Amino acid sequence: MTPAKPHWVTVWTASAQGAYPEGSAIAQPDLSLAIPQHEKGLVHQSFRMPIKPAVAAHKFRLRISNVFGNKTLHLKDLAISWHLGGGALAPGSRVVMPDMAIEAGTAVWTQGVELASNHQGFITAADRTLVFSAWVEGESGPITWHAKAMATAYLSKPNTRVRKDDFSELAFPFSTTSVFFIDALDADLPDNCYAILALGDSLTDGTFTTLNGFDRWTDVLQRLLIANGRTDVAVLNAGIGGNQVLSPLSLHEPWRGGPAAIERLERDVLSLSGVKSVIWLEGINDFSDNGHADAEDVQSAMEQAVHRLRAAGFRVIGATLPSAFKSTRQGHGHALQNEKRKALNQFILSSGLHDAVADIDKALTNPQTGCLDALFDSDSTLGGPGDGLHPNRAGHAAIANEIWRAIT
Repeated sequence: MTPAKPHWVTVWTASAQGAYPEGSAIAQPDLSLAIPQHEKGLVHQSFRMPIKPAVAAHKFRLRISNVFGNKTLHLKDLAISWHLGGGALAPGSRVVMPDMAIEAGTAVWTQGVELASNHQGFITAADRTLVFSAWVEGESGPITWHAKAMATAYLSKPNTRVRKDDFSELAFPFSTTSVFFIDALDADLPDNCYAILALGDSLTDGTFTTLNGFDRWTDVLQRLLIANGRTDVAVLNAGIGGNQVLSPLSLHEPWRGGPAAIERLERDVLSLSGVKSVIWLEGINDFSDNGHADAEDVQSAMEQAVHRLRAAGFRVIGATLPSAFKSTRQGHGHALQNEKRKALNQFILSSGLHDAVADIDKALTNPQTGCLDALFDSDSTLGGPGDGLHPNRAGHAAIANEIWRAIT
């Protein structure tokens, strides 16, 4: 009997934005000993990248990305394991995969591998985190990465190949709050399962949320779905801190915020598995001193992107932009940016372009001051005051609640 074809659904994403160190990492440890020369990247070096799938599964495949590399990436000792905690793996849970060579400028899916659903009692039903491990043979060259993972991953010393039977964390002295080389994870799920993808900037990527707290609004929305019995839906985070709707339009034009939203639709939305809906929360960076865009140009680009997505069968949920007025973040906070933001919000609310709209502006902006509400204006990552632009973990919960109301 021929085995059933897997029904792949993407259950985790970390959009590739550039080559390390170009990007906006948060709470990044000093990596000067781990990566002494960023043009060489990882050198004969092992890594462990924990990944938290949006929903529970036990058969997976990974997309390994070398799109910002300039040489072939040679990976050996590839494996997926259950996460025990820190840099450690659940003993005996490793499932190996064949060696891979990923050419510069490309991304390649691994084969599907199956893990025991609860290996030797180490893994609870709620803790579904797994770990992708590999060893870089030679020099990786520039590392394709996602800077702001809001979660910790682990690196060995250069010129150190960690043994396959070593499940401890002792050989991984370096940590990073970024994701290297991988940008998507698929799971084999029942046919009724699908994904909702959030396309956005730092308001989605999670600046000022809790490191390893998994309290970005996409995480909160996932928990709302599960609490309401919707274990058939995976919520994906395709935010990139600093991302803009309109620019840059080329992978070869370095920018800490990665390629423009309209440029990365194919890679970060259309090419993924089982995505049915897209939530669009983006545009504030286009109106900053780095963007200088007109509201009409962002509206036009949004219209074209939404039409493209809907033609491909996606439901598209629009989201208004919360205030950045009087923000202390460089390039933000001025009156002109605020007027453009209001104009874009009015378009989103009144145009009928989207299948539904979540009014994030109403949820987060203080109507008396016109600024981000003080309840949401603090730094949940490092502590201390906020910057008037990025909502804290409570703000992300409020975003999730507003989007929950829009999609249900």
